[in-house]
Amino acid sequence: MKTFFNLIQEVQKPGLCHRCGGCVTFCNAVNYGALDLDGDGNPYYSDIEKCIECGLCYAICPEVGELEEETRRLVSWSAPMGRVMESVLARASDTQIHERGTDGGVVTALLMHLMDTGRIDGAVVTRPIDLFRREPFLAQSKEDILESAGFYVDTSHGMKNFSDRYVTYTSVEELGPIIQRGLRRVAFVGTPCQIKAIRKMQAMQIMPSESIAFCLGLYCSGNFVLGERQREKLAEIGGFSWDQVRKINIKEAFQIHLADGEVKTVPLDQLDFMKREACRFCSDYSAEYADLSFGGLGAEEGWTTVLVRTPLGRAALAEAMETTVERAGRKNGQRASRAFEQVLEWSRRKKKTAEDSRAQLGKPSVRFSST
Repeated sequence: MKTFFNLIQEVQKPGLCHRCGGCVTFCNAVNYGALDLDGDGNPYYSDIEKCIECGLCYAICPEVGELEEETRRLVSWSAPMGRVMESVLARASDTQIHERGTDGGVVTALLMHLMDTGRIDGAVVTRPIDLFRREPFLAQSKEDILESAGFYVDTSHGMKNFSDRYVTYTSVEELGPIIQRGLRRVAFVGTPCQIKAIRKMQAMQIMPSESIAFCLGLYCSGNFVLGERQREKLAEIGGFSWDQVRKINIKEAFQIHLADGEVKTVPLDQLDFMKREACRFCSDYSAEYADLSFGGLGAEEGWTTVLVRTPLGRAALAEAMETTVERAGRKNGQRASRAFEQVLEWSRRKKKTAEDSRAQLGKPSVRFSST
């Protein structure tokens, strides 16, 4: 049986670890306490004497092939980019949410609806610390959810504050407080690798995955380190000053919205200097294992392209469309189809990049293959 030692050798040392926190989350959820995350978000043995070598941390890792078939059956995964029941263009109907949210603010609006209707009693999200940093956060009210709205350039793996490592998404590690507070219906908002780790836990029916009621996935071109050196180079490439920046977003390109209304764009292929190494090997762009997937790709400014993947996700979105979410009119069906095709193309492109990177590494892909 393979253990955390094998994860170090097979995943961490080759640079494949996505720092999703899944292995540490499980170990702490069952009170083993053998693992922890260091200041850069890497899992490590914090107390090797407590490790019982159960091997579950290895199986949970989204970067290894164990439980692939079981996890795919759980969500009815199908080629080429997971199950897609429908694609829609939508936005938050509330002006405040729409203005504060990323793209169309649909994730925030949907969470508001789920909280209002009692479908969830919490949501694992992130909240901003400043323009560059976010911290993992367990939202337990509508005010908490609204506070978490918006896009910030960072890649949160669960650590709260650390040097110049800036973090954009939440962390599986933040599931710990769910158990401590006895929450049983929680929505998790995360990137493809994090959603995959949770689904693998659910396939094994292990803690704390039974508390996750909804998996809301985010399109992911890659996650970035934005320390002082990276910020200086990005400003030089984009021709802007950081004191002019109002907000940031990633769609077809890296977008920098300035206070005067101008939008600077930087092609994503020019951002390799700030992309995390492991992202070169990830082949999931559209969060293929989520209930619903969200992103701005293919949508006009102020709208979100939503992929409906499971009956649970479809029901939740349909209910929200009666209250907090506005769907683009049926006459815009062609726009939704074009947006879907664009997401599909970016998915294919990311899979090809991952395969090429793995070929150079000499390590075949075991995740998110097209068959």
